[in-house]
Amino acid sequence: MRGRQTIRDMILSMLAIGGVVGVIYYTALPNDDEGDPLKRVDYRVEQVTAQRAAPYPIVAPKGLPEAWKPTSVSYKGYDGDAWHLGFLDPDKEYVAVEQSTEVKAKFIPKVTHRAENTGKTQQVNGEAWQRWEGPKYDALVREEKGAITVVTGTAPLSRLTEMAAALESKPVPKPSPAIPKT
Repeated sequence: MRGRQTIRDMILSMLAIGGVVGVIYYTALPNDDEGDPLKRVDYRVEQVTAQRAAPYPIVAPKGLPEAWKPTSVSYKGYDGDAWHLGFLDPDKEYVAVEQSTEVKAKFIPKVTHRAENTGKTQQVNGEAWQRWEGPKYDALVREEKGAITVVTGTAPLSRLTEMAAALESKPVPKPSPAIPKT
């Protein structure tokens, strides 16, 4: 009988301690972006590096509201000079900006997860973008200046268009001329 009281008391003590730990844990959880596993990234340094290395004008959005959250950035000179920017839109849908010199027939299906050209176009800032639709991602595609630019993701066409409209390229900073030695 005494052994049963000891086990029962131990279980009750563990439940009480677990309850206190649970209350502390749940009240201490952050309720803002700090608890978000996808951190906001600053892509400016990578953008400048890519602008210097890429054989085409790198694009990035300008003037998007703060609710657009950049989450990933990369430039792979060894892989078709591929530039990538990933974002979460204000509705937490994924939107990516992809650029490359890779062959169109390989690059677009790869970054859009096998979307297909609808034959339709979308006017964005006076430029025609091809509309692509797929089972996972939709996309807007434009070819110019030796590269393919794709705005793709799970977001609706209106958000893809918003991103495409915000894209601009910055001039590549020119190195300072060498000072001749006298």
